[in-house]
Amino acid sequence: MDKNFPHLDLKQTQSQQLMMTPQLQQAIQLLQMNNLDLSAFIEGELEKNPLLEKDEGPAEEGMDLDIDAREDVRDAAAQDDDGMAQNYDETWDKDASADQDHSGPSSHISGSGGSSSFDFSDYNFEDHMSSDKSLREHLTEQLMIACSEPRDRVIGGLLIDHLSESGYLRTAPDDLAQQLGCSLDRIERLLTVMKGFDPTGIFAQDLQECLALQLDEKGALDDPMRALLDNLALLGAHDYTKLCAVCGVNETYLHDMIAELRMLNPKPATLFDHVVAQTAVPDVFMRRRPKNVGGGWRVELNSDTLPRVLVNQEYYTVVSEGAVRKEDKAYLSSQMSAASWLVRALDQRAQTILKTAAAIIEEQEAFFNYGIEFLRPLTLKDIAETIEMHESTVSRVTSGKYIGTPRGIYELKFFFSTALVSESGAAHSSESIKARIKTLIDDEDPKKILSDDKIVALLKDEGIDLARRTVAKYREGMNIGSSVERRRQKKNLIV
Repeated sequence: MDKNFPHLDLKQTQSQQLMMTPQLQQAIQLLQMNNLDLSAFIEGELEKNPLLEKDEGPAEEGMDLDIDAREDVRDAAAQDDDGMAQNYDETWDKDASADQDHSGPSSHISGSGGSSSFDFSDYNFEDHMSSDKSLREHLTEQLMIACSEPRDRVIGGLLIDHLSESGYLRTAPDDLAQQLGCSLDRIERLLTVMKGFDPTGIFAQDLQECLALQLDEKGALDDPMRALLDNLALLGAHDYTKLCAVCGVNETYLHDMIAELRMLNPKPATLFDHVVAQTAVPDVFMRRRPKNVGGGWRVELNSDTLPRVLVNQEYYTVVSEGAVRKEDKAYLSSQMSAASWLVRALDQRAQTILKTAAAIIEEQEAFFNYGIEFLRPLTLKDIAETIEMHESTVSRVTSGKYIGTPRGIYELKFFFSTALVSESGAAHSSESIKARIKTLIDDEDPKKILSDDKIVALLKDEGIDLARRTVAKYREGMNIGSSVERRRQKKNLIV
């Protein structure tokens, strides 16, 4: 053989590669949807599959979970030997590196063949999303720019959730402070910032303030106009003579002022074509259990936004007995497999969300009891180990899904934060430490301003060991001045 001639050889090798079945792809897509998206998808399936019907009866057992101790969640995880749950994790193992950011009445459960799949090709997520930017999105973008401190962003998101359809803040700031477990001063300072957001007049607490914000932006909020706003009742009564006297202007000038008012928008949220700031709809609720039944918490799915489906086994039996053609029998078999699979997949989704939410509630119980300063450090891995699933599964379960709590509505992702460890080995959330530093400074005696070294000492007494430069970094990150600057500012306030 010529040594210069290339040698060709054939070899046979074996390799293992995870293949994602159509069924598993569908189950994963269901897991990623929030309740509203899932509801829209289910409505489509009900129209396409004659063997599916909506379950209008009371919620089945298993759609909630009581939390007494951590063992409850671990037991639930241990009891779940469903193959679908295992397949979730096998799939997440495959794509984890690319995604680190983020039983029915039927007795017929399909196998793993492709015939049981239901079609996602007709379901367009974009059809269920507004083509225009919502007011919530518009305000959230401004919040991210205006506030760098994570807790201010959390509180700001809560303020957005408490806007009325007209754009007014419908909950009193002191009630919000109590709900969140933070100071009223912090709420009011953040509100001052957010009242400067577009559209002007947003976050006002009444009509008078809404109009004042818009006039102030236009440079038209002078003393006569302030007097007019203070006496809107007289304007409604058309008592122009008295208004002229109150405002200190003649009738011609008064009519010019009224014309200026009529150019303002008393409902700033309507600028968004009725796409107003809507309160996030919880996918899950947590409720406190009575002490006479052991106390603790109960976590349950929001059944109001999640239609339940079942397989109409009786209808299938009647129709299949009358089917003669081979094509009809094949169609019925395919629809039965798809319907059975959907019921099974929905149940698995529900159990996964419940277990994840329950584990988070256990870890963050101090936050729910005492407020935002008690938010604990928590990672996806912590929850994944508790419920015995892959952390990528936890990431997808918690993204875009909200929980209704006694302290407001939060995305499940909110409860994950980084940690610092003190000398004693106790872990503290970096966000809770920042909040504690902020509280110490807010409460300091104007005559005894706290230095960074003094803050270090106070935190150390509480079991939190930080370097002075770390305290300074956190303080500066919250736009809080040095002790010298604060002493000067508070001295001026006293004077």
